[in-house]
Amino acid sequence: MSCLHFYYRRDCHLCEDMLEDLARLRAEWVFDLVEVDIDRRPEIREKYHTRVPVLENAQGRCLSEHFLDQATLLSYLQGA
Repeated sequence: MSCLHFYYRRDCHLCEDMLEDLARLRAEWVFDLVEVDIDRRPEIREKYHTRVPVLENAQGRCLSEHFLDQATLLSYLQGA
């Protein structure tokens, strides 16, 4: 099973949109999603401050930034 990291901040409409898109995909694809609020950890906030939302695989490869790149995510989930 794939594990994805979703970096977000509260009250961010782009973050909410990507999370909704991911929820729809989870109905068809199996993956764990670790949600990380960047404002709770200063070292993470510094890295992702203006980039959120960001979706990464467990190895830290960016799969989406600002908007869900569904083609890239599905390719990753299919093992490409």
